Amino acid sequence: MPKFAANLSLLFNEMPFLDRFEAAAAAGFEGAEFLFPYEFDADDIAARLKANGLRQVLFNLPPGNWEAGDRGIAIYPNLVGEFRDSVERAVKYAKALGCTQLHCLAGIAPHGADHRAMRKTYVENLRFAAKILAGEGMTLLIEPINTRDIPGYFLDSTAKAADIIETVEAENLRLQYDVYHMQIMEGDLTPTIDKYRNIIAHIQIADTPGRHQPGTGEINYPFIFRHLDSVGYKGWVGCEYRPLASTYDSLAWFRALKSKSQTA
Repeated sequence: MPKFAANLSLLFNEMPFLDRFEAAAAAGFEGAEFLFPYEFDADDIAARLKANGLRQVLFNLPPGNWEAGDRGIAIYPNLVGEFRDSVERAVKYAKALGCTQLHCLAGIAPHGADHRAMRKTYVENLRFAAKILAGEGMTLLIEPINTRDIPGYFLDSTAKAADIIETVEAENLRLQYDVYHMQIMEGDLTPTIDKYRNIIAHIQIADTPGRHQPGTGEINYPFIFRHLDSVGYKGWVGCEYRPLASTYDSLAWFRALKSKSQTA
């Protein structure tokens, strides 16, 4: 059975953010991830992690102005200074939380933008961030995202992400593979996981359509989980889905999987 982390930005929204750590631990999770911690004091989050025996496994670098529609700033030539500042801020939080993986959102390419210039900036920014993180023993992740949910997102395929990783040439730059996003963009899920297994450091899940819990859509998650076990995947699987009803009800698949694993 893979190691599952609760995404506390999407799960347990029935309660305030800082109370979700206790709820996640009570539900049987050992790891936590979320989108952004920056509205909260790092020490407050660290205390909730420690009190509930949870490991912080992932969060994102600052994305720019999220409320205004920004989904990362790493590709913009005019925001290199802001990007570098965002890396420093994220690393401070990661050190306080004991988190060793940070995801860098690429950004949305405006219509008519120079993709070559954006790619060049993206590569240079990733090299900078990877070097900073390497000094702290951390891994930098990039994630292809579907362009139905985020039209114009710069990094939209596994092959493109692999090409960027190869170009950057940083040992601590790895792939964050989101099954939901890549089912929409590519399909062919387990062969793709096999092809890029050596660079995948984190996996996220949700079903499609709807981005709800496993078992509500077209993806055969029991098969995928068995496959991850069979290929020896040791990383975390982040549950980054929107519960169709309550979070507790949405976790029936998780409880069944844990029960099966314990009796096997």
